[in-house]
Amino acid sequence: MNEQSVILKHLETDYSEPIRDPLWRHIYLSAGFKKLVDHPLFQKLGGIKQLGPTYLVYPGATHTRLNHSLGVFYLAKKMIHTLLLSNRIEEISLVGIKSFLAAALLHDLGHFPFAHSLKELPLKTHETLTAEVILSSSIKKIIKMEIGADPEITSSIINSKLPVPRWEVLFFRNLLSGVLDPDKLDYLNRDAYFCGVPYGLQDIDFILSRIVFHENKGIALQIQGLPAVENILFSKYLMYRNVYWHRTVRVATAMIKKAVFMGIRSEIIKSEELYGLDDQEFFSSFSKKLKSLQSLVEDVLLRRLYKTVYEKTFSGEDPFHTGIVDLEKRLIAENRIAEFLSSQLNFPVPGESVIIDIPEPISFEIDLPIQGDEEVLPFIRSGSVFNPSVVKSFVDSLRKVRIMVKPQIAGEISRHKELLPGIERSFQN
Repeated sequence: MNEQSVILKHLETDYSEPIRDPLWRHIYLSAGFKKLVDHPLFQKLGGIKQLGPTYLVYPGATHTRLNHSLGVFYLAKKMIHTLLLSNRIEEISLVGIKSFLAAALLHDLGHFPFAHSLKELPLKTHETLTAEVILSSSIKKIIKMEIGADPEITSSIINSKLPVPRWEVLFFRNLLSGVLDPDKLDYLNRDAYFCGVPYGLQDIDFILSRIVFHENKGIALQIQGLPAVENILFSKYLMYRNVYWHRTVRVATAMIKKAVFMGIRSEIIKSEELYGLDDQEFFSSFSKKLKSLQSLVEDVLLRRLYKTVYEKTFSGEDPFHTGIVDLEKRLIAENRIAEFLSSQLNFPVPGESVIIDIPEPISFEIDLPIQGDEEVLPFIRSGSVFNPSVVKSFVDSLRKVRIMVKPQIAGEISRHKELLPGIERSFQN
């Protein structure tokens, strides 16, 4: 029996431990992967909400990183099984397949609490933290001894900055992070399901039926499946517009981010203290430490949110907009606005009462080969309406520069419209 036949037999017969999932119904694990799921470090993901403060807008959005990680494992296994049934893939080993599935399951092991609230802060990436946890904890032994995988390969698939010990690592990296990756296919479907919106739903079985092996990119898509990719791209746009970057979600995210940034900056918090926390641990550990900034964190919990008083589309051509992407420069601008408001109102406005929010850059990946009738085409030549200029317009329409202030300050501004020009001048000077 050749290696590919051994792999297919493993995928089809060795996964018999069911976990019931509301989205994918049953997710089957092997005995080794069941031990990985039972590990305390994996179970801790059950205390981290997948969408952070999004539940303030969509009350059903309380699903966790644990739910999502199981879904990514399910789709990764389904994807590799589909590929191997219809393609001869040389140099793929059973150890590599198991290591890839472990990477799919554990890819968020080092994720921070509250979704991407802490993403722009001076912290290690969650991929780096995940790889470190895998290689420094008892998870490493489970991967090696119970699953028969290679923890070094698993870590290298997750953290692209690590060395590539063998060719198949590049292949698995492309599978786990790309246009049609199992991470994206799960979170779009799962987030839409729990938020109660229709935007993220994908026809998974049809998508997987149209993927083929590609030596450089991992997978290509038969041209008949092109509408499925277009649906993913538009779904991602709609989910960002209506869910991920909903104005209220941005306000809550910005409040948490500012509190932690100020805590790190003033050395009340050490960066390493933020690693390995779930949502509850984050609030209980730092709400008291943040002292004068404590109310920012507590107000999010109690839904006493700041109000938006200024909004403008982010412009990459505006040197001020690009300048305040830097958190230190943003803080200077926030303090200038606070000083202006203090001079105009009958009460002092502290710097933490003003927040400028700029969403981080996002990408709509379209670097996917399309298998036509006679040749493999780059996506931009596939006939899709999602050309680079359309994708750029998506990104440009989503990113908004916003100024947010405490509700009582927002009330004063709404009563004194003449303050707005002064706010904009102090914001841009």
